Amino acid sequence: MSNLVNNYDLDDYEEFINKELFAGKPLAEYVAEVQRIYCSDSRPWVIGFSGGKDSTVIMTLVYLALLGLKPEERKKQVFVVSSDTLVETPVVVDMITGTLKQIADGARRDELPITTHLVTPETKDTFWVSLLGKGYPAPTRQFRWCTERIKIDPVSLFIQQKVAQFDEVILVLGSRSAESASRAQVIAKHKMDGSRLARHTTLANAFIYTPIDTWGVNDVWALLRGAYKYSDFVDEWESPWGTSNLPLWTLYMHSSNQGECPLVIDDSTPSCGNSRFGCWTCTVVTKDKAMEGLIENGEEWMLPLLQYRDFLASTGDPEKKSTFRNFKRRDGRVIYQNAKEGEALETERKHIPGPYWLKYRKKWLEELLTIEKQLNEKGHEITLITEPELHEIRQEWFNDPNEPDWEDSLPAIYRRVYGRRLSWSHNDRPKFDADDSKLLEQLGDEFDIAPEMIKKLIELELSMEGLSRRSGVFNKIGTLLKQDWGSLEEIEARKSHLQAKHEYDLHQQEISEYEVEISKIDALLQKEKQDELV
Repeated sequence: MSNLVNNYDLDDYEEFINKELFAGKPLAEYVAEVQRIYCSDSRPWVIGFSGGKDSTVIMTLVYLALLGLKPEERKKQVFVVSSDTLVETPVVVDMITGTLKQIADGARRDELPITTHLVTPETKDTFWVSLLGKGYPAPTRQFRWCTERIKIDPVSLFIQQKVAQFDEVILVLGSRSAESASRAQVIAKHKMDGSRLARHTTLANAFIYTPIDTWGVNDVWALLRGAYKYSDFVDEWESPWGTSNLPLWTLYMHSSNQGECPLVIDDSTPSCGNSRFGCWTCTVVTKDKAMEGLIENGEEWMLPLLQYRDFLASTGDPEKKSTFRNFKRRDGRVIYQNAKEGEALETERKHIPGPYWLKYRKKWLEELLTIEKQLNEKGHEITLITEPELHEIRQEWFNDPNEPDWEDSLPAIYRRVYGRRLSWSHNDRPKFDADDSKLLEQLGDEFDIAPEMIKKLIELELSMEGLSRRSGVFNKIGTLLKQDWGSLEEIEARKSHLQAKHEYDLHQQEISEYEVEISKIDALLQKEKQDELV
């Protein structure tokens, strides 16, 4: 058993929990409420643990409440789930993983029904696969594509799995009204009459319990500092599972008293912004003040990460977008902003750029791997990008909708940085190589055809190879042919001929006629195959 359990005077403990006030109420009332709600039904609990001050207080309350119950009353599971986006601030993720292990060890020692779980995004959805693989631009306030993929979805999937297993679950969060007014409004809106629980806004059969929603920040630190301490044998900052909360306090102090990034479970949870710990790659804000504070207070080794992050943020500057980003979207089209209400149709539209050019993605991946290698050589055990992500990025480059990487660049990039080879899958390599790509570029120039279009048509043909039925092949060919091929100037020149409405209508009519003819040919081929089978 922990010091907290063994080394105490029962009279001192009873006096403290009934005397010390948190948001106007003694701690005993909060512990009793947690015990009452825990014992009231068989629905398991899922604690959203971000590793910061508020979620650590929640973990403390629940741990104390379970310690105060008889063994036979601890009937249902408490799942502690934390989300690792794979791009968390290194010192924060180290602390989270360490704390989860300590909680699990303490729970086994104290015979509590608590298990810890670290969830991560699917490889195809990670930050680096999305940015370096698919070319998504660095996230902004207007296009914050990362939150759902790398934060919301992994936690939601975990909760959904528990709902499927137990029918219903209760999600215990450290949300406080004083810190997130918008979050408080959402929870209040979905509160159930006569209950401390609220319905989850998006997950069916999941309910939310927020034990410290009325607490202020001073209440939080009072508990973490050891306000529940009732024995001279228990250290000031000791947690009920037997470890110290002092490193957590130090982390906040060294980052200029920033807050932690909350466990994100839906879109109403606020962005980590410039006042919270979160992903070291976050470009939603202008400056990462938390990381800057850590560097100023002794974590100078993270400076290359901050510089890399700052550069990614700079690629979103309006004057730089045309340099770093393709003029086509991933669907192969050149897109312009829609006309605003009341704006003349002939007004020139602003061009909307697409994904990052492949050449920059290659360069940035090599720089990321170089930073990772250098940090490890200096004694920092750190993984900035995982091997599964590298394999997935390689596949994304092969199949890039605009710039297929027939050169198979990624293995060479990795070998240049690390001087060794990874176990790459040879079966997944492109059918063609760099020489084939150069030959197509020469032929494209000679016959005035975009070589990228020829590459995609060849890839389509190879993808249908060996199939007994090639249904829909003409539709797929038509889709490729209708994409915008060539340089931006060439595309704009072609489109300028279609500005007059009657010319545009004639062009559309011609396309429709071609599509009808293609459909007829496709139908004839289908009929011939059916006749052969008969």
